[in-house]
Amino acid sequence: MNQESQSDGPAANGERPHLSWLERIGQALYQPEPQNREELVQILRDASKRGLLDSDALAMIEGVLQVAEMQVRDIMIPRSQMVVVERDADPRSYLPVIIESAHSRFPVIGESRDEIVGILLAKDLLAWLAQREEKRFDIREALRPAVFIPESKRLNVLLKEFRASRNHMAIVVDEYGGVAGLVTIEDVLEQIVGEIEDEHDVDGDTYIMRYGPNRHTVKALTPIEEFNDYFGTDFSDEEFDTIGGLVMHAFGHMPKRGEKVTLGQFQFKVLRADNRRIHLLQLLKADGAVKRQEQEETAQGES
Repeated sequence: MNQESQSDGPAANGERPHLSWLERIGQALYQPEPQNREELVQILRDASKRGLLDSDALAMIEGVLQVAEMQVRDIMIPRSQMVVVERDADPRSYLPVIIESAHSRFPVIGESRDEIVGILLAKDLLAWLAQREEKRFDIREALRPAVFIPESKRLNVLLKEFRASRNHMAIVVDEYGGVAGLVTIEDVLEQIVGEIEDEHDVDGDTYIMRYGPNRHTVKALTPIEEFNDYFGTDFSDEEFDTIGGLVMHAFGHMPKRGEKVTLGQFQFKVLRADNRRIHLLQLLKADGAVKRQEQEETAQGES
């Protein structure tokens, strides 16, 4: 009996063995096993071009990989833009703020924004609203405990903790223990599935969010004129209207999340994008902040 007649199983009968989607991708591309994350992402992008993955699936897979690299400081709502409730204030004074913001959870502060005493759920006000002539609302009885996390926490770790604890909001603190901002489970999920909009979401007039002296988050739709006014720059708006258009031109292609480009004194990093346009950018000023950021990313990659 020769070697050819010794083979058995589905392949010997001319049947193709059942392969997983990843194995089919590998066979279709005839590429060796990826040696790092960049090679894996490139294989997945090639698979999408060949129709083995749709664009939405590719975007979510890239989002999952990106979340493992991002930190809370990259997506948090900065302290200055937090909508808070004062513990000792009359409910009638902050009720309009709660209604206008349409959020479901609010940090409750004591003497200052650095003293977070708990979290107030908007639904806990419903009973008081129904009978407020008869009952005085005591915010201390309604407070839920606040969760505090460092700016450096990885998003994939935070998401796991959110799921385990069933918390939806965490207060972000800096290295000195001061409040730096807040982050919600929705903020993390948006990095994977894209923007989550509801009936209360509006574009708003806030294009630029400041996280530190050299670190900002900038919406790609920020008008170049407004960007120039904020940072004292002189980028031309003759060819492009928005900072996203200017950055995309600098890349020379449709950039993916995590890609970086330097324009003038700034480094722009794509935080959120799809296969059609950029949505959100991280901006670092070049006076040492970029170098520190690169050192942090290198250290994280080695840990």
